[in-house]
Amino acid sequence: MTKQLALVTGGARRLGKAFALTLARMGYDLALHYHKSEEAARQTKVELETFGAQVHLLQADLTQPDQIQRLFSDLDFILHSSRETFILLVNSASLMPVGNPRDLELRDWDSALDLNLRAPFLLTQQAVKRMTGGGLIVNVSDIGAQKAWSRYPSYTVSKAGLESLTKLLARSLAPTIRVNAIAPGLVLRSGVVTPEQWDKLVERLPLKRAATLDEITSALEFLIRNKYITGQTIVVDGGYSLL
Repeated sequence: MTKQLALVTGGARRLGKAFALTLARMGYDLALHYHKSEEAARQTKVELETFGAQVHLLQADLTQPDQIQRLFSDLDFILHSSRETFILLVNSASLMPVGNPRDLELRDWDSALDLNLRAPFLLTQQAVKRMTGGGLIVNVSDIGAQKAWSRYPSYTVSKAGLESLTKLLARSLAPTIRVNAIAPGLVLRSGVVTPEQWDKLVERLPLKRAATLDEITSALEFLIRNKYITGQTIVVDGGYSLL
């Protein structure tokens, strides 16, 4: 029996891990990408295997185009030696540099654009060559794509670009491949936000609480099951976009 394989980038930790766990529960096998979080990736692999998933760990620095090529060479080996069909790519790996637009360093601009925007484009180019029977690509954006977050200029610009790229790719790759995005609001506090800042942000939300991981990952389940949606960004933000 042929099983369906999903590639999740940044799948070792945080939201990427949550997406991977959701897919394992849905019966997918996983190609789990990580960059530096090898130990976390191995621990996540063990968790995914409890759902009966076959899990393949793939290491790469996605800011380097040659390493994206290598990742897919490794994926080709997996596909050729297994009975798995590659049908789903979740672009979850992301970077959020901090810096005022007046003094943001060039390396912080480039690193965010390279990982958050260029990498999903290059990954999609490679993925579609292997989705011979059709598939789904899901880009993980952020509600910040629609905001003017002056502390995170490269991040917000990259996510806004990712949502635009989602529409462009959806139109270009239809009808065989669908492309959508998920834009979470407040779900997991990052290290660049203090607990006090986080609490203030949450208190401003119309729903007055952060999202649960299940509330974010259920958007992925919805996009998988509803095959008549493409080119859309599903916002899951507790009303943040209303502010």
